[in-house]
Amino acid sequence: MRAAAAVVALSASLMASGQASGQTVTKQGYWWYVAPPRPSADEPDPDEIVKPAIPPMAELATWTPPRIRKLIEQQRDYAATVLTVDAVADFWKLQDFARRKARAFAGVTQIAMLQHPELSAKSANPMVGDARDQLLAHKDDVRRAYLRAHGAEFALVMFSRTSCGYCRVQWPIVQRFQEEMGWQVTLLDLDRRPEIGQRFGVDVTPTTMIIRRGSQQRMVIANGVEAYPNLIQTAYQAVRLLAGDIRPEQFLTGAGEEDGFFDALTNGPVAAADPRAIAAGGIVP
Repeated sequence: MRAAAAVVALSASLMASGQASGQTVTKQGYWWYVAPPRPSADEPDPDEIVKPAIPPMAELATWTPPRIRKLIEQQRDYAATVLTVDAVADFWKLQDFARRKARAFAGVTQIAMLQHPELSAKSANPMVGDARDQLLAHKDDVRRAYLRAHGAEFALVMFSRTSCGYCRVQWPIVQRFQEEMGWQVTLLDLDRRPEIGQRFGVDVTPTTMIIRRGSQQRMVIANGVEAYPNLIQTAYQAVRLLAGDIRPEQFLTGAGEEDGFFDALTNGPVAAADPRAIAAGGIVP
């Protein structure tokens, strides 16, 4: 009772103090309930059905694609809500405009590719059967010649386990690589030598790795069973990277594709981490 009386006395004191100072005292707290403010009548209702304003096609043609896409979405939602023939027809008129816009862009793109062949992949990746077969054969010859030339500098190691059935499938593929490329190939059983797996950070078998002789450089080129053509292609890219012939950004640049359409660095650096991208404290244009 004394505590309640003290609270009442304190509240009365605060109210009297506020009145004496000329301040308006708002009754808030445990003993007074203040209703939440009502939303203003000027605030729009987010669920209100509003018909989008569709401009004439001549004006619509000057809009950016994001703005057009937003209008199409608004008209779609409006048409799906009111379900009138006119609303649905307006939606499909906008869709037809977007289709024609895309078709026009594709047409101008084809002209641009003809006038600037360096921007098209057709010159570097022909789709005609005979030409494509010749291109693939040429790339395979380049890869094989390069790998044979570096056979004395690198070696191939396959990590396996006695209980690994997939290892018995991958090992003949690795041996074929040895026979055709002239590389030294080694099979390491992690069941017998577990410290080897810890040393090279290998847990999964089979794992095929390229090691550079007399160096700490190494690179995994296959986890699990890998087909022979893929093994050759990845080994070629890995050796080029370890030898410093390409940068990491060019790892997907295939044989004979240097300085061409598929070379990521044909027209200059593409990453801020590339030291060539920075000159005199700024980005090279």
